[in-house]
Amino acid sequence: MNTKLSWALPWSGILRHHQTPHRWVGNLLLILLLVLPFLAVAQSDIQNDSQNNDTQALALQGGFFAVDKQWCTFYPELPLCSASGGSINIGQSAPLGTGWVTKIWCRFIPSLPPCDGGSSVSGPTKTKPLTGFGSNPGNLEALKYVPADSGTSPRALVVALHGCTQQAANYDEETGWVQLADKFHFALLFPQQKLLNQPIKCFRWYEANHNQRGKGEALSIKQMIDTMLADTSLNIDKARVYVTGLSAGGAMTAVMMATYPEMFAGGAPIAGIPYGCAHTQNDAQKCGVKGLLGPPSPPQDLSPAEWGSLVRDASPGSTFPRVSIWHGTSDSVVHPQDEREMIEQWTNVLGLSQTPDDDKPFKTTRHQVFKDSTGRPMVEAYFVNNMDHGTPIDPGSDEDQCGKSPHDKYIIEKGICSSFYISKFWGLTSVITSAPAAQGSGDVMMSPFAPAPTKPGSGN
Repeated sequence: MNTKLSWALPWSGILRHHQTPHRWVGNLLLILLLVLPFLAVAQSDIQNDSQNNDTQALALQGGFFAVDKQWCTFYPELPLCSASGGSINIGQSAPLGTGWVTKIWCRFIPSLPPCDGGSSVSGPTKTKPLTGFGSNPGNLEALKYVPADSGTSPRALVVALHGCTQQAANYDEETGWVQLADKFHFALLFPQQKLLNQPIKCFRWYEANHNQRGKGEALSIKQMIDTMLADTSLNIDKARVYVTGLSAGGAMTAVMMATYPEMFAGGAPIAGIPYGCAHTQNDAQKCGVKGLLGPPSPPQDLSPAEWGSLVRDASPGSTFPRVSIWHGTSDSVVHPQDEREMIEQWTNVLGLSQTPDDDKPFKTTRHQVFKDSTGRPMVEAYFVNNMDHGTPIDPGSDEDQCGKSPHDKYIIEKGICSSFYISKFWGLTSVITSAPAAQGSGDVMMSPFAPAPTKPGSGN
């Protein structure tokens, strides 16, 4: 209130001692007319803030908390997502854009705020926080995992990006990445989104301030990688850095491959989005992403050359990583057509034909391989049959099995562990020239070699 009054004080200069009484009274009335509306607004703000605080306190005491309605995109079963907004009534409406949820839901969706307090490191995990990784313009957190025994050879680094509503501390072991890192001695980096940045913990792949080279979250992730590479005790080979992620993490995987292509030998978006599809949050709808009112619409249909130009224009780089692309054929959050658009984008960037060299069933998927002129697979795509939105895993003890139960809703047991076959495509596992064949599925050629830098071409 003092701020509002101080705004009016300069007008006090009109109250000079030599003014006549009737003019003095008139000027005083003018000042009151100017100041009173501001005092009323300030008082109203104080009352509203007090009411909101009282409402929040009452809700927490009763075992309720307010959740942003964007969570309904991924968890429509929440009470706040019903037409009535749920049956919870504590005498006050929830803050705008949110709804009340009982804390019982923490048993089923532990990533809900404040079940985990917004922390990236809640719950048991082998990972450790990575700190001091630069200016961090995206205001992210990070976890790292480095197996104790790596031998004498430099190790690879895999960057794994969680999806919306998830957290790094669960995306590490449930997806099988820690299990594979222990087995094949590579290091792991798990960037983590904060609730303060985005209400359902999505990486902001759709914002121009975060999906361009030298800006926001993209730069923060680069700084994390630079920090791990600079730590000589980790013995990481800078020529063997890879990036993967699910959903918003898959879209951010495409951002990193496009904006810092020189840093990565390979990438693997899962249920991801082509790079350059969006530059604002409203743009996300045209990228095949589900909104609050229904299933996702097909994404915009650009030509391969148009998609490829968006990547080529994103950095001064002249080499690009090769790519393993995964998507469920029944994805209800990110439209399955996005996988086709991503195939067109990266085959164009890498100068490959749009026609796959191999196209065969494999396990629970359809698997396509696109090779360069030397016969080396540079782009592969897995269409996971009848799978909804998520990362496919296959818990078990066989060589190609990985993943852990219990797991997040968007980590799905589907008879194939994506983390293992992505690792194999990148050359992180033992050298095997073909994938094991499922009964009746035929065998599918897999590349055991780490990629050499590849110059972009115009494609078809």
